[in-house]
Amino acid sequence: MLYGRVTEMAEIERLFAVARDGGSGVLVVRGEPGVGKTALLDQARQEAAQGFLVLRGAGVATESELPFAALHQILRPLLDRLDDLPEPQAAAMRTAFGLATGGVADRFMIGLATLTLLADNAPLLCLVDDAQWLDRASAEALLFTARRLHAEGVVVLASARDDAALAGLPELRVEGLDRTAALELLDGSVPGLPPHVRDRVVEESGGNPLALLELPAAAAGEPGPLPLPRRLQEAFEKRIAGLPPQARSALVVAAAADSGELGTILAATRELGLPDDALAQAEGLVTVRGATVTFRHSLTRAAAYQGAGFIERLAVHKALARTATDPDRRAWQLAAAATGPDEEAAAGLEAAAGRARERTGYASAAAALERAAHLTPDPERRLRRLTEAAQVAADAGQNGRAGALVGEALLLTADPDALATLRAKVAFEDGDAQAAYTILIEAAVRAGGEERTRLLADAARAAWTLADPDGMRRVHELLGAMPGQEALAAAIGGAAELMSGDPGEGLRILRANVAAMPQRRAGMVGERLATVMVDFFGGDFARSHETMRVLAAEFRRRGMIGWLAGVLGPLAEAEFFLGRFHEAAATVDETVRIARDTGQRQREVHARGLLALLAAVRGEEAGGEGEWADRAGALLELARGHFGPALERMEQLAGDNHALYFVPDQVEAAVRMGSPDRAAAPLDRFERWARAAGRPWAEAALARCHALLAEEPEPYFALAVREDERPFEQARSRLLFGEWLRRERRKAEARTQLRAALETFESAGARPWAEHARNELRAAGESGAQAAPDALAALTPQELQVVRLAATGATNKEIGAQLFLSPKTVGHHLYRAFPKLGVSTRTELARLLGPS
Repeated sequence: MLYGRVTEMAEIERLFAVARDGGSGVLVVRGEPGVGKTALLDQARQEAAQGFLVLRGAGVATESELPFAALHQILRPLLDRLDDLPEPQAAAMRTAFGLATGGVADRFMIGLATLTLLADNAPLLCLVDDAQWLDRASAEALLFTARRLHAEGVVVLASARDDAALAGLPELRVEGLDRTAALELLDGSVPGLPPHVRDRVVEESGGNPLALLELPAAAAGEPGPLPLPRRLQEAFEKRIAGLPPQARSALVVAAAADSGELGTILAATRELGLPDDALAQAEGLVTVRGATVTFRHSLTRAAAYQGAGFIERLAVHKALARTATDPDRRAWQLAAAATGPDEEAAAGLEAAAGRARERTGYASAAAALERAAHLTPDPERRLRRLTEAAQVAADAGQNGRAGALVGEALLLTADPDALATLRAKVAFEDGDAQAAYTILIEAAVRAGGEERTRLLADAARAAWTLADPDGMRRVHELLGAMPGQEALAAAIGGAAELMSGDPGEGLRILRANVAAMPQRRAGMVGERLATVMVDFFGGDFARSHETMRVLAAEFRRRGMIGWLAGVLGPLAEAEFFLGRFHEAAATVDETVRIARDTGQRQREVHARGLLALLAAVRGEEAGGEGEWADRAGALLELARGHFGPALERMEQLAGDNHALYFVPDQVEAAVRMGSPDRAAAPLDRFERWARAAGRPWAEAALARCHALLAEEPEPYFALAVREDERPFEQARSRLLFGEWLRRERRKAEARTQLRAALETFESAGARPWAEHARNELRAAGESGAQAAPDALAALTPQELQVVRLAATGATNKEIGAQLFLSPKTVGHHLYRAFPKLGVSTRTELARLLGPS
């Protein structure tokens, strides 16, 4: 019976109501040990007994390094339905769970498979206990799934002690019971207590239900306070101490086992000479259901294990290792039994790490390699294992752990440049690109051959991120002295010249030498990314957009979600520069979600900066950090007519890698605030670049700049408004041309330009520019009625993504696989989008949107 908890159960029942209506809900129940989190999950299971399929699993401390252990436990009842999944999802899950070999268990593809399985079997309740002990691979998959639940009829309830487990999901804090509920629980569970014992337990328990149940015996006759949580463990220890010796020993085996499998535990107890009924004598502290042994509470497990002597624990781990049939479990048990360097145990853990990496259990692999290194007698082999552990930890997104392992490895070598690439990677992921550059360039100076080339190429990337042309030139100088690296050196020198110097000449050099850029390690993908770089910095946004779109589609098809964020960011940039603001918003929205899910901090910062830039177009402020967020602030000032602050911000950003594209904004701000001289230098750089780029939009933008500065601007304006490769920029040219025509009292001609500008601004949602155009139209003698809004503007970013794919004829399941959503969520988005667009079928949708 559940005592109290009316408010908590009301929240859980609300989620059930949402699920019954076709929605989904997630809740993490947080609180101290014994506060009743599991009891709430038990009650939820009873409430959901009618109408919901119930799945349940729990994190186990001793399994926290075994990849996908908890997820396998949760999904075991659904594994016979893997064939219903799209093949890439099914293959990834079979590999992760050891049901097949040779596949790639991409961790995010497994998250998508989990989402699909839950959605396909709704209405469904998924219960996850002790989430603080989930293995990292399972936790990542569950987080990925929970963040994408929307309209599936699925409820996920998890319990956790700390704030780190499943962080970022909706949560419910559970405190101790009030006095009334605490007394009811005591009276119902331990009747007949003397009043003084009863009162003491209620007072000192803090309302903790587990303490209320376990402390009465401990509290009787004990002087002084019994502080939590130690008093709980003491209560368990007293109960364990009352068991027969053989039962206590069997309990230690169950606690030390890394699974609740009865067969595994019995094999080890027999190895130790214990009778098969030894564990049965501990029932009440453990429960045996079928072939599974579970502890009544996680503290029971801890008390049983910690209460055993050191020698007994070693004997138990050795017995579990000798009887283990799974090589990973054997390796960890051998490690637990080791009392000093042990190459056999270390080699077993290294092999386990290799298997974990095959299943993309990088965090588990890092832990295994770290423990293996600490058990390794040979210093050179220990250094190699520490280095591999650091690399895998970095791949797992555990940058702090990777840094600590690198520091430990450096103590084993006298080479000052050892681990330079890995040290730089850790620094870069920590946001310190300058430190990364310094590490790489200093190591490169002392290195030779291919190693020097690789270090310098990485240093060039760090310098590019820093927008540091001097750093690029230093790399160019060092590479230029190396035989056979002339083309690579020239390409890096061209990039430096593009950043500061003659951008036209820099672009020409870059174009001529980009084939030698260090992209070979990424194969065909790298070659295409190199092409995108040249296209992008040559102003060919349409071509770079197409290349990135194809790459993104390929990564979606192959489930390469870790790579996807790195492609979607540049894709969104191209969409922004092409004036496709709605599409850019949808792309950036997805980029933020994926970068957050994959722990790609740099990608997320970039994407949020682009969100701020898109908000600035709409005349709105948005948070963010980095170059793009700063650029958004400058654009917003310009949109609001604050030309002085806009110009100051733009001048501060003159050294960033995208400054050239925003020179027309800088020229406009300078001219409008009456300081055209401040536009001269940036305009000269832009003109050099535009001539080399040869893009029609660049020539049009250059003409607009000259129009703002010329005494006779009309010929320049005529050139500026002719080019529609970037319709938003064309509209801004029309607006400026219309203003000039109105001032020249050529109102009819002005209205023609201003109407066209207004239509573009309205459809783009660019409110400040639309309002400016409307005011100019009124001044030119027209009411300036609003243009018909773009139907797509009414859609959310995710709805827009869904309808664009639906218009191609893709099914809900195919769309879900591409966007990492459940098919039911896809259907929900279409249900909401169709009325907004005024369509009722996919055929009508395809006609409305036309070719993608």
